[in-house]
Amino acid sequence: MSTSTPPTPPTDESSGLRFSPWNLLLLLPFLMLVTPWFNAADPHLFGLPFFYWVQFAWVAVGVVAVAIVYVRTREEINPEVSGEGLDVDELDEGTRR
Repeated sequence: MSTSTPPTPPTDESSGLRFSPWNLLLLLPFLMLVTPWFNAADPHLFGLPFFYWVQFAWVAVGVVAVAIVYVRTREEINPEVSGEGLDVDELDEGTRR
């Protein structure tokens, strides 16, 4: 009878989820949902009431917020992959020794 031990989870802190204070900037576009703040007809811009053109402005704010968060939180250095020097045949489950 062979007892195999379950794989141990990685001990480094490079899991898929990471927190960065820059991620809080992604909450900014949610202010668009507070419609009583901009539920008005005046001022008009290019014939559009304030309620409509301010929503277009919030789209631009959301795009800029996502772009800033992307640039500030992307990894500068590519993480090293364990087993990087292995050949494809060595990684194949069928050729396990």
